[in-house]
Amino acid sequence: MNNISKKGSSNVIAGIGFLCVAAVIAYQYGEGVPQDDAAAVKWYTKAAEQGLASAQFNLGVMYDTGEGVPEDDAAAVKWYTKAAEQGDASAQHNLGVMYDNGEGVPKDDAAAVKWSTKAAEQGLASAQFNLGVMYYNGEGVPQDNVLAYLWWNLAAAQSHARAKKNKGVLQERMTPADISTAQELSRECLAKNYKNCG
Repeated sequence: MNNISKKGSSNVIAGIGFLCVAAVIAYQYGEGVPQDDAAAVKWYTKAAEQGLASAQFNLGVMYDTGEGVPEDDAAAVKWYTKAAEQGDASAQHNLGVMYDNGEGVPKDDAAAVKWSTKAAEQGLASAQFNLGVMYYNGEGVPQDNVLAYLWWNLAAAQSHARAKKNKGVLQERMTPADISTAQELSRECLAKNYKNCG
């Protein structure tokens, strides 16, 4: 009986979270009700407090951009962290950017690399681009043009325009042997589904 009530309880929580998300969509996009960012924040908060990673991420975005609430970088980091810890790639990426820029948290290059890597390993092109920048500049990692090229190459393969441009500029500064190594690492990384690359 105890297992049944636990399962039933988690189903109720999931149902409440789903209803909250449905209300958010209605208010955020004005579907069936007037568009209202403050009401969207209210419903995102209810869903986020139930542990829904997508709601936590979106609530972080609302605080990050000041939509429906006053802009609050610390609150954005709080919600991005909750979603990122559940594996949400977009939240991991945004959290990495917050650490990289010192927004809502002290600037921390190692934490920026950690969260950007987690998102990049899930195939998120914007995180792969940022990770390439970190390797190129030696921010939080040793400077490494081969690994910068690797990450920009992977992002460029997903049509990330800035990654394509940076890869092209960097390629002009690399030796043919380094380019060949970076391309081989890119193929290996893709074959491993972006895990443990470089």
